[in-house]
Amino acid sequence: MGINFNLPYFEIGIKNYIYGDDILSIAKFADKAAQKYDIDVMMITPYTEIRRVAENTERLIVIAPYMDLIRPGRGIADVLPEALKAAGAQGVVINHSERPMSLSAIAQTIERARELEMLSFACAGSIAEAKALAVFNPDIINPEPTELIGGMQPSDMPFVMESIRAIKSINPSIIVEQAAGITSPDQVYDLIMAGAEAVGCSSAVFRAKDPFAFIEAMICSVNEAKKSLALK
Repeated sequence: MGINFNLPYFEIGIKNYIYGDDILSIAKFADKAAQKYDIDVMMITPYTEIRRVAENTERLIVIAPYMDLIRPGRGIADVLPEALKAAGAQGVVINHSERPMSLSAIAQTIERARELEMLSFACAGSIAEAKALAVFNPDIINPEPTELIGGMQPSDMPFVMESIRAIKSINPSIIVEQAAGITSPDQVYDLIMAGAEAVGCSSAVFRAKDPFAFIEAMICSVNEAKKSLALK
């Protein structure tokens, strides 16, 4: 992994909730909040906005939502890993529930990311799948039950604790994020205190009456948890 993370970090998934200039506005605000609270912020950024976000922020870790396994040359409409890297992407999401992949493709994509010194951010829909992905040594695993994604209910603590334990038992260096159904700063704090090294949020950001205030509150909560952990 070519990026030195300050853990814990906060992750924002844009998906297709907003587009164009609105993405840049969110990115710039999140970047300022990251600097204010000294917390790294990852942003899963649509392909079309990767370069703008990367060139206009300092503290954001910009990653792409997917990439194909092609190499430079012929082909059209596929997502070229080298092009993502050149645009400013520092990593890539692998096997999100909305873009599932075979185990073979997951393994190859993790290897391609490693080849380009990009972060591999692998998603797993269950603890069993998280254990299977850990064998491939991605940089980050996000275990999130598919039925909770986009909802109002986060993973329960037994799932959180067991998913962290299962992944770390295979490779302690893998960063474990928790992200499904997270809607409040209190949940962010509790998950980090329970052992999550990162917390992510997507739909709740854009359902909020004030997405900017919501983002700042979530990043502030990561900072509060970090300070609490330092005192333990």
